[in-house]
Amino acid sequence: MARSTGPKNHRRAAHERAEGGHGAPVSAVGESVPADLPLSESSSPAAALSASALSASALPASALPASALPALSAEGSKSFNAAAAEGEGDEPASAADPCFVVDHARIQRAVREILIAVGEDPDREGLKETPARVGRMYAEMFAGLHQDPRVHLQKVFHEKYDEIVLVKDISFNSMCEHHMLPFMGKVHVAYLPKGKVLGLSKLARVVEVVSHRPQVQERMTETIANLMVEELDAKGVGVVIEAVHSCMTIRGVRKPGSVCVTSAMKGLFRSNLSTRSEVMTLIFGDRK
Repeated sequence: MARSTGPKNHRRAAHERAEGGHGAPVSAVGESVPADLPLSESSSPAAALSASALSASALPASALPASALPALSAEGSKSFNAAAAEGEGDEPASAADPCFVVDHARIQRAVREILIAVGEDPDREGLKETPARVGRMYAEMFAGLHQDPRVHLQKVFHEKYDEIVLVKDISFNSMCEHHMLPFMGKVHVAYLPKGKVLGLSKLARVVEVVSHRPQVQERMTETIANLMVEELDAKGVGVVIEAVHSCMTIRGVRKPGSVCVTSAMKGLFRSNLSTRSEVMTLIFGDRK
């Protein structure tokens, strides 16, 4: 699987947009923008450059002035990397892409426009700070777009163990890319080691990174399984996800209680029926 960080020109365009609007850099923690700032307003050369960068083909690096690429502030860098660094000292800070700054101001303008479009007053007390809150929420929900889950699979231990290793019921929350509504549930990850085992928390960390992206459940399942195969060289990998999708429980067909189950079986879990049956029994037991 390719690394999850976006192309350099996308990151560069994001920097340009961050300096747009009224010519001031955008904080990585999200600041409120003027209520009268329309989506199309460009009151600075940097903002004009930002608009052109959003066209079908981005400007080459040589065409960008240095002023259009503001440095990531110390506060922004600290907050952006906190999720990757917090909790375990052995996790490298490179789990996050320090070149990317979420364009909070642009998200806030878009949310304000949505509120107006549905007939709401974005300036009333209860909604005045909503665009900023939504900006911070998206930065959190989509943090996995700018993190590489492979970093959590580098630390292994050499053990003479060749039976199933299973971590089940790993809770997660993700975002359906079709309706931008959350889906949530549990991930079960199993593998048959070939001389190398992982620290159990690393499997949960991989799920955490991969889940924080807009996606469909089927792709999330395959992504986790392929990462395990590529990085561990295991004899078998099995990933099963059970999730409830709010896009079909609170809208559309409105069927609360429905659960989507997806699986990805690799190696012996795919080719050997008895091994596959064993892992499925470990996951589901006598559940019917």
